[in-house]
Amino acid sequence: MQFCARMTYQQTLDYLYTSLPMFQRVGAVAYKKDLTNTLELCRALDNPHLKFKSIHVAGTNGKGSTSHMLASVLQSAGYKTGLYTSPHLKSFTERIKINGEEVAEKFVIDFVERIKPHIELIKPSFFEITVAMAFDYFANHGVDIAVIETGLGGRLDSTNVIMPEVSLITNIGFDHMDLLGDTLEKIAFEKAGIIKDSIPVVISETQPALATLFNGIAKERSATITFADQEISCQRTSSGQITCAIGKNNLTVQLPLLGNYQLKNLPGVLQTLYVLAGKGFRIGPDHITHGLENVIHQTGLKGRWQQLGRSPLTFCDTGHNEDGVREVLEQLNTYTFNRLFIIWGMVKDKDRSKILSRLPTRAQYYFCQANIPRAMDAHMLEEEAKNFDLTGEVVRDVNEALAKARKQATPDDFIFIGGSTFVVAELNEL
Repeated sequence: MQFCARMTYQQTLDYLYTSLPMFQRVGAVAYKKDLTNTLELCRALDNPHLKFKSIHVAGTNGKGSTSHMLASVLQSAGYKTGLYTSPHLKSFTERIKINGEEVAEKFVIDFVERIKPHIELIKPSFFEITVAMAFDYFANHGVDIAVIETGLGGRLDSTNVIMPEVSLITNIGFDHMDLLGDTLEKIAFEKAGIIKDSIPVVISETQPALATLFNGIAKERSATITFADQEISCQRTSSGQITCAIGKNNLTVQLPLLGNYQLKNLPGVLQTLYVLAGKGFRIGPDHITHGLENVIHQTGLKGRWQQLGRSPLTFCDTGHNEDGVREVLEQLNTYTFNRLFIIWGMVKDKDRSKILSRLPTRAQYYFCQANIPRAMDAHMLEEEAKNFDLTGEVVRDVNEALAKARKQATPDDFIFIGGSTFVVAELNEL
């Protein structure tokens, strides 16, 4: 595409999507295994990544929820807070926010026009451009601090050019093994790449097999390391509230994120806030309570055990790897219902057998297919699913599948939509 006049917002997005390789759409060919392009882009933009304070968040599962909770608390504490996450569910502008407000479409257009000569020269990936765009936006708008979520891994992730106040690693599980390694230790090594010299690091969840690796890398880099779940314990009460024991103090919140897996994320969030407070950030218990209880309202977080209906109960979740799906199924088992309907789609580059083998055979399935090149063909998915005694029918469009399930379901039934972030993203009700 040639610029012969100022592009519209849609033309700008089309340029980014069609000209630059995008992992979410095409997979591993879009993954760049070094930071050269990002550093070159940052140099062209006068190094915006050095002009604001930040928190860096990596991990296999939980890093999105964690990033949003951190950003919400900092916003409640009165800080002008940037938030960079990926992928987006509905709109590209979801990726870049300040105090919960998405980046303006005009900024996206202006940025691409300004940087286009460098895009043509450097040939960066879609993700590298969006990272540079976020850094430029945060620097231009003078944020007090930004929460930066990694894309893949950590060591070679485009975001890993920042020098944060604190690094946070949520958990390590099997995902993107073709890029990050085929053992938990190899994956953990990549995630631990965000640990910087003399910058404190928080590990949300102690995984005994990986503790030695994390401790070793932290020691090598003179970084103070804290395993948050050894300092803070969180439990859900019978009333649905969450109580966290922090030393001799307790914090009780009504978290709107309903997934029990958030109990694993909260210690990391709270410990990271404690580290920031030790660095002079004014963050009190009231800020924490307000930020956590208003995280959806203040940040727009979507798709994390999100309720879409009550009669029948209808939930969606973006969990899409083995650990994420296990957490979703454990959550599902806490409900009482008659029949179970599952609307399910996946991408081609996942280890589908391990995930499909976990799914309940008693459910009625609707196999669907997200509208991206990486999506698993719904008919092929149905055939694979039969090997695990999962039966149902193909309804390619997730919204049509949901409408069909609702026609068949009674008020005492349960409908779940998941398997892929991109299936959930196409839900009209999200």
